Amino acid sequence: MTFHRGAAYRMFTVCNIAFIALLSLAALYPYLNTVAVALNDGGDSSLGGITFYPRVPTLSNFATLLKDETILKALVVSTAKVLVGTLLALIVQFTAGYALTKRRLVGRNAVLLYFMIPMFFSGGLIPTYLLYSKIGLLNHFLVYVLPGAFAFFNVIIIRTYLYTIPESLEESAKIDGANELTILWRIVIPLSRPILATIALWTAVTHWNDWTTTLNFVTNPGLQTLQFKLMLMIKESDMIASLIQEASQRGATDMGGYLRVTPEAIRAAQVVITTIPIIIVYPLLQKHFIKGVMIGSVKE
Repeated sequence: MTFHRGAAYRMFTVCNIAFIALLSLAALYPYLNTVAVALNDGGDSSLGGITFYPRVPTLSNFATLLKDETILKALVVSTAKVLVGTLLALIVQFTAGYALTKRRLVGRNAVLLYFMIPMFFSGGLIPTYLLYSKIGLLNHFLVYVLPGAFAFFNVIIIRTYLYTIPESLEESAKIDGANELTILWRIVIPLSRPILATIALWTAVTHWNDWTTTLNFVTNPGLQTLQFKLMLMIKESDMIASLIQEASQRGATDMGGYLRVTPEAIRAAQVVITTIPIIIVYPLLQKHFIKGVMIGSVKE
């Protein structure tokens, strides 16, 4: 009987591993295919048959995206947006969450209710635009970082995590003569690395992927983000596709270099460029991220 249970368990393990492997391959293959198309000659890719490796390797698709000098400026703006926005969000949200853990905070419940209401009800785009216009955020770099500096959902997550830190640590530190800032800097923050990594990852991904802020509130070309510029280029690639089609209908035989870079190849290169930073950062924060999102799931 023990043998049959062992054989059944081994069979289940094999089937489980095979299923997870197939599921992982199904999730990974589309991205590998996109990378292969981005690194493959556009004319050759249009013939089909590209799997997970480039058949005719080339960097012309990325060169097409990066040949515009404004792309480099947009990359600088996007990088600054992520760094400044994430750092500011961590400072504001962590200090707010830390303050809301203090029972001696006057009006704590009223503050929680005040900030909870906007989570479910918002003014909409037009009131937001009018507000930004009145306070001078339109066409300003701060429009990228100030509105997202406070996210009450993240504050609640931080507050829940901080409740897991024993109060006895703070009490013993106070007995030794430590003030609130010392306790926060030397005890609370070092113990809060998992939740800080989690919030940093969420915020950085949000800032990096955001292009609607540029669309709605920025008209200065010098403040446009990389994602917004790439979105414009995707539309331009559609125009190139229509020009190629019109030339083919007229019977033109000399297509120049147009077939070397196709709209599909440009889209693939755009996806690779916008996802590489997240793919690099996520494994570095994965350990802390998993621990941070598990907060509150297990009660001892």
